[in-house]
Formats: sequence, C-alpha cells, structure tokens
Amino acid sequence: MSAQVWIAILVGVAATVDDLRRRQIANWIPVVALVSGLAWQVSQSGWRGALDSVLGTVAGFAVFLVFYLLGGMGGGDVKLMAGFGALLGARRLLEASLWTAGIGGLLAVAVLAIRPVWGWVKGRWGNKAPGQIALDPEAKQKNDSIPYAPAITLGVWLSLVPKG
Repeated sequence: MSAQVWIAILVGVAATVDDLRRRQIANWIPVVALVSGLAWQVSQSGWRGALDSVLGTVAGFAVFLVFYLLGGMGGGDVKLMAGFGALLGARRLLEASLWTAGIGGLLAVAVLAIRPVWGWVKGRWGNKAPGQIALDPEAKQKNDSIPYAPAITLGVWLSLVPKG
C-alpha cells in the first residue's frame, strides 16, 4: 500500500471516530491530512504535485462549502474534505465527492429509518420515558445531526481503489 492510502486510512479513522463520539471533527485531523497530503504530492511530482494539492484543497473546500452555508453540514466536514483534497488532488477529489454523496445519501436514509425504532427502544427500556429528558438546544442539535465523516472517509477510500 502506498503512503497516500495509509494517510487516507489513518485520517479517515481518526475523523470517523471523533465525529461519531463527539459529533465534531477536531481541527488537528484535517490539518494532518492537509500537511501530509501536500508533502506526499510534492514527493511524487514536485511543484506539479504542490499545485495539484493546492487545487485539490480548494476544490474540497468548495464542494461542501455550499452545504455548510445552507446549514446541512458542519465546518469540520468542510475542513476534512479540504484536507483530503490536498491528499487526493483535484481530479481524484471530484470522484471521492461523488462517492461521498452517494454514501451520505444512503447513510441519511438508514438513520431516518432507524431513529424511530431507537427512540422506541430507549423509551421502552431506558430510565426515562420518551420526551421526558429536556435537552438544551445545542445537545438537541447534536442528537438530530448525522455524522458525515464516515461517508467522507468511505468516499475517499473508494476513490483510491485501483480501477480495472
């Protein structure tokens, strides 16, 4: 496996675990992706690699910025995709974005299908009846959000799979 794949694996796992646990992605994770992606690109192609890395970063940031501005995605997701853009370069990032969108859609459908069942289970066997726990607005927003780092990670990984 190449260094690029290892970087994608390590950054993806860190981002996914952080997003699932805290519903946030720590800033150091996209920074590691950005710095190591730039270093990898430069080591492979010199100044051309640096340019491809910068273009990938800009593309990664731009792809999800619209969703962030519309309130459908967190800032950590945007920064993570920008970091992966540095690692993948602009062309491969666009492929990763398509994979991410498809996986994200499937993930959203699965969460929407599972949430009512999970609410019933918590109400049936949990300590409190459904609706009895008052959550502050920030905690409610975190509970209502869908962590997107797993979809981003899988999209990036699938873009790195060799094609035929």
